[in-house]
Amino acid sequence: MSAGDVGRGTRHTAHELARYERLFAARTRGMRSSAMREMMALTERPEVISLAGGLPDTSTFPPELYARLMAHVAADSTARALQYGPTEGMAAAMECIVQVMAEEGTVVGTEEMIVTTGGQQVIDLVCKALIDPGDAIVAEAPTYPGAVPTFGAYQADVVQIDVDVEGMPIDELEATLDRLLAEGRRPKFLYTIPNFQNPGGVTMSLERRRRLVQIARARELLVLEDNPYGLLRYEGTPLPTLYSLDAADSGRSGKSDFVIYLGTFSKILSPGVRLGWAVAPRPVLEKLNLGKQGADLCSSPVTQLFVAAYFHEHDWRGYLQELRELYRRRRDTMLEALAEHFGEEARWTAPQGGLFIWATLPEYIDTTNLLAQCTDVAFVPGRAAYMDTEGRQGASSMRLNFAGLPEQEIREGIGRIGAAAERQMRLFGALTGAPRRARPAPRPPESTLPTATPDGQPARELEPTAEAGAHTPAPAEVGADKESLADVVELRRRRAGER
Repeated sequence: MSAGDVGRGTRHTAHELARYERLFAARTRGMRSSAMREMMALTERPEVISLAGGLPDTSTFPPELYARLMAHVAADSTARALQYGPTEGMAAAMECIVQVMAEEGTVVGTEEMIVTTGGQQVIDLVCKALIDPGDAIVAEAPTYPGAVPTFGAYQADVVQIDVDVEGMPIDELEATLDRLLAEGRRPKFLYTIPNFQNPGGVTMSLERRRRLVQIARARELLVLEDNPYGLLRYEGTPLPTLYSLDAADSGRSGKSDFVIYLGTFSKILSPGVRLGWAVAPRPVLEKLNLGKQGADLCSSPVTQLFVAAYFHEHDWRGYLQELRELYRRRRDTMLEALAEHFGEEARWTAPQGGLFIWATLPEYIDTTNLLAQCTDVAFVPGRAAYMDTEGRQGASSMRLNFAGLPEQEIREGIGRIGAAAERQMRLFGALTGAPRRARPAPRPPESTLPTATPDGQPARELEPTAEAGAHTPAPAEVGADKESLADVVELRRRRAGER
C-alpha cells in the first residue's frame, strides 16, 4: 500500500466518523470505557502479569464438576435451558440466591428479587429507572471503576465523598446532603460498597451502617448496596447488610423500604455464568423488571440452571471456604511483597476480605503514566475510580487484585511495579535533589491486623467497630491534610455519637 493510499484511507475514516458523530445521542459524550475492559487486550499477552481485573481464580473450579453439572442440565432440562425464561429469573436460581443471602444473615423471599445478567446490569438498571440527565448520585471516593462509565452514560452528576478506614464518613454524608438540599437538589440514590470496598478494601463500620440506614429512612434516600465480596471475609466478625438493618426497622415482615441490594455469583462461583441479582422495594423492582425487558428479555436459562444444579449437587459452602483460605494466603503474599518492593514513601490498605488492595505512591508519580511504562505488568490506575478524570484525584494510587494469580506471580508482579516506581523516584530525586529514604527490610504482616508499616512494625490496633483497613504512616505524617484513600488512616477517628 502506498503512502497516498494510507492518506486517502485516513481521510475517508475521518469523514465517516464525522458523518456518524451527527447521529450519536448527546448522552454518548459522557460515555467512558471501563478501565478494566481497556486492559483486557494487554492482559491477554502471556508475558504480562495482570493485577488489574476484578478476577477471582476460576482455575479452582474442578473441570470434572463443570462437565458433570452441564451434563445434568442437558439430560434433565435441555428444552428449558434453550428456551426464553421469565424476566425476573427462574425459580431454581432464585432459591439459590435466598441461600446465599441467608448465609450473610439476610432473609429475603423470591418475590422480592430479580435475576440479572451479572451485578453490573443492576447498576445499569437502577440508573435507567432513576436517573435523568443532571440528577445527583452520592458515591464513595474512590468508587468501583465499573460504575464510573455507567454513571457517565446516564449523565448523572456524581458527588463523591472520601472514605476513611471505616468507610464513608456519615457526618460528611449529612453535610453533603444538606448542601445539595440547599441547592434545591435531592440525590436519586447513594451508591456504596460496604464490605471490602472496591477499590479501597475498607469496610463500613457497624456504627456507620446503622447511621446510614437511619439517615436513609429519615430523608427517604434510596441506597444501592453493592455487596459482591461480603462472603469473602478472611478474618474479623461479619457485619449485617444494610438491607437487613433497614428491613429490621421497616416493620414490613423483613422487607427493606430504602435499600436496593446488589449481589452476584461472579466472586463466589464464577463471573462466566454472568448472573447477579437485585432485591428491592416492590415499586423499584417493577421498574427494574421493565428496564430489563427492554435490555435482554431475560438472563440466560442455561447458566441459571447450571447454578441451580451446582447448589443442589455440590457443597457450595465448602468451595467458598476453600476460596477464602486461598485468597487470604494471596492477600498476605501481596502485603509482604508491597512491604518489600514499594518502599517507605508508599502506603496501602490491608483488607480483611475481598479481592483488592489500594496502594498509593508519592504524589509526584502518576500511576497512569507508570502503567504505560510497565509493559509486563498491569494494574488499574487510581484515576479510574473517580468521576473527575481531569483532576488529580487518585492520580498516584492504584488498585491491585491479589485473588487471581498464584503467589509467585503476585510477588513478581509487585516487584515489577516496584522497580518501575523506583526508577521514577530516582529520577525525581536526581532532578530535585530531594533525599530518598532508605528502604527497610520487610517482615511478614500479621494477617489479623492492619498491615504493618514498611519496617514491619504492626499498625495500631483498631477499635472493635472499625475495619482493619490501612497501612499506617509515620507519626510525623499523622494529621496531614490529604484528600484520598491513600491517607485513610491519617484521618482522626470519630467516636460514637461524634458528629
